[in-house]
Amino acid sequence: MLVTATFMEGIAVSHHNIPHESSGYWYGTGTETVSAVDLLNLMRRYREAEVRMRARVRGEMGMGEKDILALRYLLDARARSVTVRQKDLAAKLDITTPSASVLVDRLVRDGYARRVPHPDDRRSVALEATDDGDREVRETLRLMHDRLFRVADEMTESDRAIVAAFLARMISCHDDAEAPSSDH
Repeated sequence: MLVTATFMEGIAVSHHNIPHESSGYWYGTGTETVSAVDLLNLMRRYREAEVRMRARVRGEMGMGEKDILALRYLLDARARSVTVRQKDLAAKLDITTPSASVLVDRLVRDGYARRVPHPDDRRSVALEATDDGDREVRETLRLMHDRLFRVADEMTESDRAIVAAFLARMISCHDDAEAPSSDH
């Protein structure tokens, strides 16, 4: 599978950003390919851009990284009609129960979440995102999500399938418990 530089230009990456071997006299023939190294470098640049964006969002919302992750988890649970306890949140964020308690206190204080009676266990408390928390996240991230969606939507269905398969395989590389391979 070859991804051409022309395709890459369609998602705002120019020939100037991707080093490549030219097979033409001056600028190439338009069939230059992106090497595996180029692709991995673009992924690194994407991750760096995403980290910068997340820092901006945290600054705009006045929240820490774990607070944003917790709110995202609560919003996702709400969308799926899943009940979340504080211990579930602690496990999801890989933090201690006391740390989760402090984090939830902040989210409740700032109006992003609330504690409610657990629907199935009267002795337990559930957590849920508030409408205000949902609205603020959507307002803060709407333009960025719209731009990302446009880029993905402009791809052909077959290109999206190829990219999705590639990203799934890259994710599995990180999730695999095996030692790194030296097959590169």
